[in-house]
Amino acid sequence: MEKMLRFPEAVERSPAIDTWLTGQVHEFSVIARTWFTRMRECGADVRELMHDGHPTACVGDAAFGYVNVFKDHVNVGFFFGAELPDPTRLLEGTGKRMRHVKVWPGSEPDPKQLSALVDNAYRDIKRRLQAGS
Repeated sequence: MEKMLRFPEAVERSPAIDTWLTGQVHEFSVIARTWFTRMRECGADVRELMHDGHPTACVGDAAFGYVNVFKDHVNVGFFFGAELPDPTRLLEGTGKRMRHVKVWPGSEPDPKQLSALVDNAYRDIKRRLQAGS
């Protein structure tokens, strides 16, 4: 199994994330908040931190997802996205592990499909933690 990105400084709820979300352009803030909240709701073991300037969700200290705002879209990203089932082909990227879904205001992907990716990323990192990698 691939090495996980670990953040021992992750906390249950980071005020810096809510400040960051509030500080974004409104239409992007709504999208980013929606999907980061969805990550927060995956389980009681979800922790978070600001990493590389954007909100990052972890299980314990192991990162599984993030949101980031760009000039014209929001990325909803997954640290092991390349290994997630993606039957509707929402995921983009060519890196070894990470993948993201670009979300544009007014042209958002099916929320059930993106929500399934969030759930799968959460379950995947839990499986990796249990396997001890």
